[in-house]
Amino acid sequence: MATAVFGHKKHMTQAFLDDGTLVGVTVIEVEPNLVTAVRTADEDGYDAVQVGFGQVKSGRVSKPHAGAFAKVEAPPRRHLKELRGVSGEVGGTIGADVFEVGDRVHVSSTSKGRGFQGTVKRHGFARGPVSHGSHNIRQPGSVGASADPARIFKGQRMPGQMGNEAVTVKNLEVVAVDAERGELWVRGGVPGGKNAVVKIRKAGE
Repeated sequence: MATAVFGHKKHMTQAFLDDGTLVGVTVIEVEPNLVTAVRTADEDGYDAVQVGFGQVKSGRVSKPHAGAFAKVEAPPRRHLKELRGVSGEVGGTIGADVFEVGDRVHVSSTSKGRGFQGTVKRHGFARGPVSHGSHNIRQPGSVGASADPARIFKGQRMPGQMGNEAVTVKNLEVVAVDAERGELWVRGGVPGGKNAVVKIRKAGE
C-alpha cells in the first residue's frame, strides 16, 4: 500500500545536510490525519482512506461534514479528503512519522493564482521590437491562418488565466522529520502559498 499524508505549507528556510551542504528546504506542517472512513475495492471499487485535518470551530462546518467525524466521536476538522491506495483503521491517525529522512516524495498542491496574464509572462514569449512606431511590443503575433481553417487550434498558447492549478513536484528529498512538532522538511520548493494544503506521497508507491 502507498504511504501518504496531508499537511500545510508553512514556509521555506535553510538546513545543513550531513556532509555540510547548505540547502533550501520547505517546512510542511503535518497535523495527524484522522481516519474517518475506509474505502475498499470490494465495496467501493477502490482502496482509500478518508481523513480529516485542520482546526475549525464546530459551528463553521455543514451537518454532513460534521457527521463524518461524529461517527468516530471526534470534533470536526476543516478538511475532509481521501488518500488513494493508503491503508488505515477508522479512528486511527496518519502523521509525519510515516516518512524517514532520505525518503523521496511527490508533493502536490494548488499553485499560486497569477490572474489573467499575457503570453510574455504566461508562456515566456519574446517581446517584439521596442523602437519608435512599433505596435508589437508584447502582442502574441499570428495565431493561425485566415480563411482556412478560420479558427484557433486547440492548445494554441494564448493569454489567459495563469496559475491556480494542480501541480506536483516529484522526487523531493526528506531532509528532516519532527514527529513531536508535526513537521516534515523537504529539500526544494513546493507549489502553493503559505498555509496551502499539500499532499505528500512516497515516491514509487
